[in-house]
Amino acid sequence: MDPKNLTRVSEFHLLGLSDKPELQPILFGLFLSMYLITVLGNLLIILAVSSDFHLHTPMYFFLSNLSLVDIGFTSTTIPKMLLNIHTQSKVITYAGCITQMCFFILFAGLDDFLLTVMAYDRFVAICHPLHYTVIMNPRLCGLLVLVSFIMSALVSLLQCLMVLGLSFCTDLEIPHFFCELNQMTQLACSDNFLNNIVLNLVTVLLAGGPLGGILYSYSKILSSIWAIPSAQGKYKAFSTCASHISVVLLFYGTILGAYLSPASTHSSKSSATASVMYTVVTPMLNPFIYSLRNRDIKGALRRLSGWQVNKG
Repeated sequence: MDPKNLTRVSEFHLLGLSDKPELQPILFGLFLSMYLITVLGNLLIILAVSSDFHLHTPMYFFLSNLSLVDIGFTSTTIPKMLLNIHTQSKVITYAGCITQMCFFILFAGLDDFLLTVMAYDRFVAICHPLHYTVIMNPRLCGLLVLVSFIMSALVSLLQCLMVLGLSFCTDLEIPHFFCELNQMTQLACSDNFLNNIVLNLVTVLLAGGPLGGILYSYSKILSSIWAIPSAQGKYKAFSTCASHISVVLLFYGTILGAYLSPASTHSSKSSATASVMYTVVTPMLNPFIYSLRNRDIKGALRRLSGWQVNKG
């Protein structure tokens, strides 16, 4: 590549989901509503868990951390998208793009690891119920969250440093509504072979490792549930995992759908539309999944609202 064709990048252009002017108000209203629901729903989960001592257990400790991560995950992309629609601008600075990408990878990794930790928690609760409080002690729970954060931060740092080493030409249009790692790597004019190798390797490790751990945990869980003699006992044991299974299926299903579907493979615009499912829809639905069928959460929310009314 001729060095003269390279330029010191100052900004990128996010093309968004659609360039049709008549769709912009609809997109703005839709994503603003979804963002507010996501933030409010996850904040209510955090408040319910922190204010109710009945929920001061490992399962709800991990759930409150997942809700906090989901708020950060959505806040990394949607506010900038809404600002661009409102100002009718597609510009994002180079520093802003790199920062957005780093935090997106961080929160995506945390989501991934926390779902795995929650699967391990359910495995211990069902397969080793007599030793649950001993094994899942506060120190281990805090350590699991800390390790998840450190690993996600290291992955994010590695990917961002590798992107910082790339050179970009004058074509700086990203066919997405946020600075997605793969799209940025493809825009580079310098050799991105090593970046692609690392990206694929990290993707396999981040997707395969935690997902393998989740599948192993649930294989043991199902074996234990199957051995329970009474149907009521089986239902009670399975009901403690139902919400987590739903969130796992939603998270991994939408990611695989976004990146493995034929449409997204051939069209960057289709990929951007599909990615809305795991970047916006999944974090928005998680609080509903965990609260609608969970008596403890619903009871805590009722007590929280009653306390606020009495206080007012």
